[in-house]
Amino acid sequence: MDFQEERDMQFGIFSVGDITPDPTTGRAPSEHERIKALVTMAEHAEQVGLDVFAVGEHHNPPFVPSAMTTLLGWIAARTTRLTVSTSIAHITTNDPVRMAEDYAMLQHLSDGRVDLVLGRGNDGRLYPWFGQDPRRGVELTVENYQLLRRLWDEEVVDWEGEFRTPLQGFTSTPRPLDGVPPFVWHGSIRTPQVAEIAAYFGDGYFANNIFWPKEHYIRLIDLYRERYAHYGHGTPEQAIVGLGGQVFMAKNSQDAVREFRPYFDNAPVYGHGPSLEEFTRQTPLTVGTPEQVVEKTLTFQEFFGDYQRQMFLMDHAGLPLKTVLEQLDLLGEHVVPVLRREFEARRAAGVPSDPPSHAARVAARAASTETRV
Repeated sequence: MDFQEERDMQFGIFSVGDITPDPTTGRAPSEHERIKALVTMAEHAEQVGLDVFAVGEHHNPPFVPSAMTTLLGWIAARTTRLTVSTSIAHITTNDPVRMAEDYAMLQHLSDGRVDLVLGRGNDGRLYPWFGQDPRRGVELTVENYQLLRRLWDEEVVDWEGEFRTPLQGFTSTPRPLDGVPPFVWHGSIRTPQVAEIAAYFGDGYFANNIFWPKEHYIRLIDLYRERYAHYGHGTPEQAIVGLGGQVFMAKNSQDAVREFRPYFDNAPVYGHGPSLEEFTRQTPLTVGTPEQVVEKTLTFQEFFGDYQRQMFLMDHAGLPLKTVLEQLDLLGEHVVPVLRREFEARRAAGVPSDPPSHAARVAARAASTETRV
């Protein structure tokens, strides 16, 4: 079976799939155009040497990524090396049975080129749309993930919990590829309990550190690392961490600021709030030259320790597809090669470079089985 080759630290892009009018023209893409643009971005990401494309689940305008595995399955079919992922998939409002089946199917279709970031989402309106109570978000996270793990790890599951009907003698199909489920990251920007869940199961922890100052995320990541070691999965430094980032580049920084400012000022998430200059000081957002992007991204290792995956948000706030593809060219040619080299040169001995691939996890499972025998 043709799995993704082993590589150094992973780099990729993620999208929230927003439909936002371009503030310089007033034109917004149609849903069809935006969905097709996500596919084009993913294909281009692979062409410029990136490792991962991820998209976040939403069920309300102005966002289009609702049918996650449909979109990611189409992208997997049109690529050969790219890992497809989520950023995030809702563990709170999706049925764990449906998730177990959907993502195992995607795993088979992509030949193992899939993992997923699970989270609660950032819109409380989502819960009643799917028959859940937003006040029970943490409890839903814990119960639903425990069930999801059992559905992947056990052939036959008997289950009784608080939030769904019981299961008796249930087998989720298809079974995970080669008996190994997709690697799971737990995404959170504010909840210590999520870091605890990730640590308990030995999963990855993804801190999408794009909105708040670094000190907030340092606390969460340090907690995850400490608890990862507590549960016996390795040293704190060996815990599997992913980070977010935002960039906009030009050959000189003045042009980058001038071109990006109208998009920043009108962005649906942070527009009409802090100034561009203040936001770049307080968060990972870098607006400048590729060299400035490299310089700032390398500081993440100083703040958060060695980590395994760096994702960039490139397409939000109404940026036209042509501009996004040009940004990906700059990222692939001038930024990622330097970051790969520099991060690996600085990485401590004994710390994994990349997240566990499917092939590596299959090998580890086989070795564990041989040891037990």
